[in-house]
Amino acid sequence: MHRATMTIGGRAVPGAASFDVRNPSTGQVIGTAPTGSRADLDTAVAAAHAAFESWSQKSDAELAEACLAVTNKINAHAEELAVLITQEQGKPLNGMGSRFEMGGAGAWAGYTAGLSLPVRVLQDNEQGRIELHRKPVGVVGSITPWNYPVLIAVWHLLPALRTGNTVVIKPSPNTPLATLRMVELLNEVLPAGVLNSVSCDNKTSNLGAEMSAHPTIRKIVFTGSCATGKRVMQSASHTMKRLTLELGGNDAGIVLPDADPKAIAEGLFWGGFINNGQTCAAMKRLYVHDSIHDDVCEHLVAYARKVRMGDGMDEQSMLGPVQNRAQFDIVSRLVSDAKKKGEVLLGGEAGDGLFFPATIVAGLKNGDSLVDIEQFGPALPVIRYSVVDEAIRCANDSENGLGGSVWSSDVEHAKRIASRMECGSVWINKHGAIQPNAPFGGVKNSGLGVEFTEDGLKEYTDAQVVYS
Repeated sequence: MHRATMTIGGRAVPGAASFDVRNPSTGQVIGTAPTGSRADLDTAVAAAHAAFESWSQKSDAELAEACLAVTNKINAHAEELAVLITQEQGKPLNGMGSRFEMGGAGAWAGYTAGLSLPVRVLQDNEQGRIELHRKPVGVVGSITPWNYPVLIAVWHLLPALRTGNTVVIKPSPNTPLATLRMVELLNEVLPAGVLNSVSCDNKTSNLGAEMSAHPTIRKIVFTGSCATGKRVMQSASHTMKRLTLELGGNDAGIVLPDADPKAIAEGLFWGGFINNGQTCAAMKRLYVHDSIHDDVCEHLVAYARKVRMGDGMDEQSMLGPVQNRAQFDIVSRLVSDAKKKGEVLLGGEAGDGLFFPATIVAGLKNGDSLVDIEQFGPALPVIRYSVVDEAIRCANDSENGLGGSVWSSDVEHAKRIASRMECGSVWINKHGAIQPNAPFGGVKNSGLGVEFTEDGLKEYTDAQVVYS
């Protein structure tokens, strides 16, 4: 039994109450996390605010060195954190599961540690010198989701720390254990108050809503649903907080008629089913040209049948359960509706507990709920089209615009199609392969701002122009 604590001002804080955290593979309680109060949040923010004065004055080299120490600490405890992730999130240890997530966390942390935002000289002549400086905003509030509890926390924390900000982070109540433990570990190499954590059950207390309205928090970075992101934005408006919002996606893939169905089957599967489909930038809709539609479906289903689903702690599992009952019910409802309108090629029936088999449904169209609504789970609709312009129109017919993909034997032609897709990232012959050296963000309802690279660092700073 893992009993987590919050970390506030460098100290372990158990909170006045706690809540159970269950393994979605077994339903068993595997740990407890504190139910933090508004007073705990205020104390954490005050600690971060106090630490900001000295942390923000550190040199660029000192901040880089501190972030490298953070990276080393994450890597040193990668297996410990991977096991916690699997136990609370459900994803397998192997494949593209928890060890994969921790590998990504280390890679992103290390890359971000090496970034910098030097002073930029805009003018230097007889009329005078003008410099553009990037200054840390202050206390950053981070609110993270349950699908990648450590990796997304790293995406939030490292750029904030690298630019001289201090942080209060609140993980999802579904997956608080690994994040709280990581913050505890990182406090071994960071000054007290620079990185703080709070947690709650979102029932008896909802610290996320309190954070987005807190007058001392100067920026909120949030990853989660569009609906919650809009509430964060409304609440944050009263104090003019800076915002980075990475919200839901209903990513479309377009398979062109010259694609090789057998060659792309594995990429299509993992594009849609990575982390059991519980990924913002996973492929949620697949448009396939009429001439190869049946062949693509045949090879996609054949590959999917070989992927083993089971308890995440089983080293042979490649897919785990849906993380929580609420999301399981959403997937079940959408698949149930799809079965009335289309043809289930694989899966379609809920398994035991929170296990839902990889499901592929053909014969659907825009307007059907499994196509229009982000399922965020292991169900993929395959939509037949006959004219490429029609596929592009249908792909863009969404309030979301996070990612998209084009599948073709002609990369240059695929790029031309990609340029017409309304989304922040487009991949050719793959889907969702984000990297730390490329900016990532959505358009339309899929978010505000970008993450990663120097563009992501700037999101944690205010611009100050100095004339001399």
